[in-house]
Amino acid sequence: MKTIVCVSDLQVPYHDKRAVANLAKFIKAFKPDEVVSVGDEMDMQTISKWAKGTPLEFERSIGRDRDETTRILESLQVRHMIRSNHTDRLFNTVMMRAPGLLGLPELNIENFLRLDDIGTTYHRNPYQLAPGWILLHGDEGSMNPTGGMTALGLAKKAGMSVVCGHTHRMGLTHYTQSYMGGKPKTVWGMEVGNLMSYKDAKYIKAGLFSWQQGFGILYVDGNVVTPHLIPIQKDGSFVVNGKVWGR
Repeated sequence: MKTIVCVSDLQVPYHDKRAVANLAKFIKAFKPDEVVSVGDEMDMQTISKWAKGTPLEFERSIGRDRDETTRILESLQVRHMIRSNHTDRLFNTVMMRAPGLLGLPELNIENFLRLDDIGTTYHRNPYQLAPGWILLHGDEGSMNPTGGMTALGLAKKAGMSVVCGHTHRMGLTHYTQSYMGGKPKTVWGMEVGNLMSYKDAKYIKAGLFSWQQGFGILYVDGNVVTPHLIPIQKDGSFVVNGKVWGR
């Protein structure tokens, strides 16, 4: 039975340090066959369009945040990560504000995050992580406020089950088709939540969140894939296979 851990949005430096540390300890002990990340590993807040003309733009923290992101990806043993709107900020900022720097190797996202050094592969296109399942970030289609439905919308378009992040919500749902009692075809949509510290997400008005911390696990038995969502509690703990981690 192959196991794949799906790490949710980290958005360093706004990550929940306790939850991330607990997940790293779990991965080290659980020894999954593969760990993937759904994107938004680094927030890149200083080059966000929302930072333009504000003190945030002059924070000078991007180098420190980059180093922390690389360290966390290594501690989580992430082997595959998908493109996302936050990590796209690096290329988009250079393209719009300093196009003369395009092509500079140091500003390539793989080199910037030192992914080769930690054995992580960056995917600009959907990554097939299991039979009939692909990894996306979640911003490739329209956003649905109900957990799981954004991923399911993408799954219906792709004709394959989808693991994604982006919404910061947890949800697992499916869509099944059959005709005249024939063999049904089912696609799944799984959104794995987030690993953020909510107190640092000050851009949410009045602190009214509809997010859930968590991550996902896929159990792969040949061509049969069974998805599981793992919610993370307020104290950063979670339960997998009947065992409590982080408490």
